[in-house]
Amino acid sequence: MRPFYKFSLVALAVIGLAACNQEQKTAASDTNVQLNTDTQKEAYSVGASIGRYMAGHIKEQEELGIPVDRELIVAGFKQGLAGNIQLKDDEMQKILEALDKKVNDKRQTKAKEVSDKNLQDGQHYLEQNKSKAGVKTTESGLQYEVLQEGTGAKPKAEDTVKVKYKGMLLDGTEFDSTDKHGGEPIEFPLNRVIPGWTEGVQLMSVGAKYRFVIPAALAYGDRDMGTIPANSTLIFEVELLGVTPAADAEKPAADATK
Repeated sequence: MRPFYKFSLVALAVIGLAACNQEQKTAASDTNVQLNTDTQKEAYSVGASIGRYMAGHIKEQEELGIPVDRELIVAGFKQGLAGNIQLKDDEMQKILEALDKKVNDKRQTKAKEVSDKNLQDGQHYLEQNKSKAGVKTTESGLQYEVLQEGTGAKPKAEDTVKVKYKGMLLDGTEFDSTDKHGGEPIEFPLNRVIPGWTEGVQLMSVGAKYRFVIPAALAYGDRDMGTIPANSTLIFEVELLGVTPAADAEKPAADATK
């Protein structure tokens, strides 16, 4: 059995491109698709799910600058369904393997360009930010600003902290926050997060709110985290609400029956 990935680009192109080429012709009929029986719904669901999955791959291929002949892709799909393919299986397999490699090579090149740019932009931002009033820079390169001072205890790395936070990219895009998760504070051991958090939150007292600018090396480095591109310098606003010392966190819960 041939690996699925060798045919994914073709299937993608077929479904997505056919829709693009015939968008105007099928607009009216699409609204009249009969979905009354289980068999109809099953068939439609297969096509719709494949089309939606593959659409992203077609878009990526075009964005990577790889030309696509839409008419030939649709023609190939139709001939494949009819069992009248003009190329041999071995030949198509080699072609699809080469195309897959081309896409991966382009993807890696683009990823490196984005990563390098993020690193450069982050260094520039950190250089500009460190001269702003109220901003302090630690030996590691972490930058912080006190937005509200606290009066409570300071955590150690092994302690569990309770916080509210908002995380942003340099362009202001909010990639995560406690508000996005219902607004409730979260708790976690401070030594199980990115180094910039572990170092920075130890500077805070309970009740404080700080703004951190975390260099990529103290965040996720060259890993692409999806909503956080590789080599991103991150901005966090963190409010420290509570600290549970490690020794207390490890104690077993009291038996209420005694």
